Amino acid sequence: MSDPRRKLPAVNALLADCVAAGVTDLAPRAVVVASIRHTLTEARARGGEEPAQGWLEAVRHRVAEQTERSLKRVVNATGVVLHTNLGRAPLAEVAVEAVTAALGYSTLEFDLETGTRGSRQDHCGALLRELTGAEDALVTVNAASALFLLLGAVAEGGETIVSRGELVEIGGAFRIPDILARSGSVLVEVGTTNRTRLRDYELAVSPRTRLILKVHRSNFELTGFVTEPELSDLVALGSGRGIPVVHDVGSGLLVPLDGYGLTGEPVVQDSVAAGATAVFSGDKLLGGPQAGIIAGPADVVERAARSPLARALRPDKTTLAALEATLALYRDTERAVAEIPTLAMLSASPELLKRKARRLARRIEGSRTGPGASAVGGGAFPGCELPTALVSLDVDSCDAFLERLRAHEPPVIARVQDDRVVFDVRTLADDEIPIVADAVAQARETSSGKRR
Repeated sequence: MSDPRRKLPAVNALLADCVAAGVTDLAPRAVVVASIRHTLTEARARGGEEPAQGWLEAVRHRVAEQTERSLKRVVNATGVVLHTNLGRAPLAEVAVEAVTAALGYSTLEFDLETGTRGSRQDHCGALLRELTGAEDALVTVNAASALFLLLGAVAEGGETIVSRGELVEIGGAFRIPDILARSGSVLVEVGTTNRTRLRDYELAVSPRTRLILKVHRSNFELTGFVTEPELSDLVALGSGRGIPVVHDVGSGLLVPLDGYGLTGEPVVQDSVAAGATAVFSGDKLLGGPQAGIIAGPADVVERAARSPLARALRPDKTTLAALEATLALYRDTERAVAEIPTLAMLSASPELLKRKARRLARRIEGSRTGPGASAVGGGAFPGCELPTALVSLDVDSCDAFLERLRAHEPPVIARVQDDRVVFDVRTLADDEIPIVADAVAQARETSSGKRR
């Protein structure tokens, strides 16, 4: 009996078919040839069996997989506003416009008035000083790099005092003790996990002390028998001895959100007013692009700017364009809350969410609306749950249905609650409601064996 694998089509024969069918118009010839070889290899592994859809369609499908962008838009129906896996803060429209304008040649490091070289830090520096009250500010690629840069510039070769209750680990195994060690500073732990007093810091100060670091516990909280000194007291302690205080505030909150039931996150302006150097993110509660920001006394910021690492950690033109446009919105608080998507989603009223849920439910047969809870995400406001409106539906297999939703274009990301597929409308834009409805319809057709 002959081996079926001997009857596999030749690469040249399949390539000719692809040329005739226009597949080579979709991708470079090398990609098509590689896809043909991959398809034939898979067929050999199956014993020479022809793909169910036929050779040409199998190759076409492989070409599509190879040429599809891996970074694509998704619809976030999870209710997690700052979803790290989905890119955290979506940009405001003015920020998107600013990025588009900066894509070509730009004034990144060019002074139009003098016709000479400028500084990329000028684009956001003035706004950051205006909004935070800081003497100076510096932008890096992310908050982790900003802290690392600052520690190396200010505390290298000396000691940094940190409370044991603030030796945290955030996403991606970013641990405060490890970062301190890498920066060249020696960690001096004070207090206990739950109680650290000002006296503990006073006793730890030595001639080798270069920095006092206070870290906001962004992704968890301590409750009960807890004590920690005020930031202003730490600044007073440090200033009397010439020791700067750095406050890693985390999420970059520039507008208090207490009125929306969100409390516990430090406001950047308060840290700066207390005399500390604030370090925070641009892509969390600030609502801008991924960036790290240092804002504080001019001498501390200048030391960071002079570090050899500053150039390695500097942001690109698109980051600065988006950040500048986002910061400009904060000149009018009401406009910032309305136009920055992160703030708009966090401040959405219960009535608005209920109306949005009803609009979605009307488009999905068999669904029902009900109350639920959204999460802020991004390590901000740990333990806080925001009342929201959910649209849910019964399906045979939640995992399989979620997979089919992800196969939609654009993919829809939902979640499971009480054995039902759930869509949280807090993170859905108005124009995404019909997209979710279409994704559900497609998923139902696929599950019933129909083709669109």
